[in-house]
Amino acid sequence: MSEDKITYSDVKEYEKLFTLIPPFLLERFAKKNSNIVHKFKSRVESFLTRLSPNQRNKLDIVLNSDIDELQAVMSEAYAKSNKKQYKILANPKYKPFVESNLDEVRKMIEE
Repeated sequence: MSEDKITYSDVKEYEKLFTLIPPFLLERFAKKNSNIVHKFKSRVESFLTRLSPNQRNKLDIVLNSDIDELQAVMSEAYAKSNKKQYKILANPKYKPFVESNLDEVRKMIEE
């Protein structure tokens, strides 16, 4: 991974996290611009507390990345894996959903 950009290999490393929610539910949440981080707060908190320093660094890169760049990586992940969750997260119409949920993760980290 480069110092300041997330890559497909990074996404692949966390595939379980990105595919935790079934695609039909993820799309429903995305259409409603739901706060899924809040809905799964205890699981997210548990995940955050177990991050290694390297994983924390990668998370910081994600949280500080441009949403369009993140969605481009999600599009690449979908092309390589055919996982529908990546296609949903790459969809430009769900940009506000991606932004708001990343904001929620940022808030959790700051607490």
